[in-house]
Amino acid sequence: MAQWGRSLAGTVLLGIMAWGCAVPVDPQVCGDPQQSEVSLPSRVSRLSEVGSLWQCGPTLDFTPINSYRGTFAAVQDREDAVALIDGRCTGTLIEASAGPVVITAGHCVGLGDKALLVFNFEDDPDGDPLVTEGTVIEQSRDPDYALIRLNALPAVTPVLLTSQASERLAIIQHPRGRRKVIAEGRYLDSCNQLVYYADLDTLVGSSGAGVLNRQGHLLGVHTDGDCDERGGTNRGWTAQTIVDASPYLEGTDIAER
Repeated sequence: MAQWGRSLAGTVLLGIMAWGCAVPVDPQVCGDPQQSEVSLPSRVSRLSEVGSLWQCGPTLDFTPINSYRGTFAAVQDREDAVALIDGRCTGTLIEASAGPVVITAGHCVGLGDKALLVFNFEDDPDGDPLVTEGTVIEQSRDPDYALIRLNALPAVTPVLLTSQASERLAIIQHPRGRRKVIAEGRYLDSCNQLVYYADLDTLVGSSGAGVLNRQGHLLGVHTDGDCDERGGTNRGWTAQTIVDASPYLEGTDIAER
């Protein structure tokens, strides 16, 4: 082999070895808040270019909730509190001093709306589906959240709010209005009232789902994404920010736990 050929082969081999051992670099997330948001026209444009926007990486890593055997504590106890809202968003029944309510994204509903909620919509359901209505008693776009008071409470344990992140996070969700699944990913950072996570897949319909820490407590509400097949981050508003903004929720409803 000619000298240049051996050099080229060596360069290619080193490149392959370096690529195989490379550690993924997390995106910058906590810069200028004016630049950290993606404008709606930009999102629409990217959505037309990348069909799986909000899918982080080359594969969609959802696990049907009743098939989950991962490491998050008490997921099977928490999942009963997750509901499909109006067939197009996700919400979570949370504990509150004034009484349990469902928390979701503000862009999913309007103030005063009568929302239709379905609990236990999942593969191999571990209970009878409960279909009930609720009234939207609070709704905001900044922060992006809403609270729904149910006409009938399901016989499930509401999820507790937390200000304490863990190194990995999970979201129990109804992507595209389908049966309940769970996805896991890395916690990146919290800043500008938002919590950021990577390798944690969501889709349209996942909006409003609770972002859970290792203990199964609700750290935030998923509202937005900036992922594609190459990676990226998804994000939501922190529970602390929502509690601070909400007339219904109280400071004692959230804790480090």
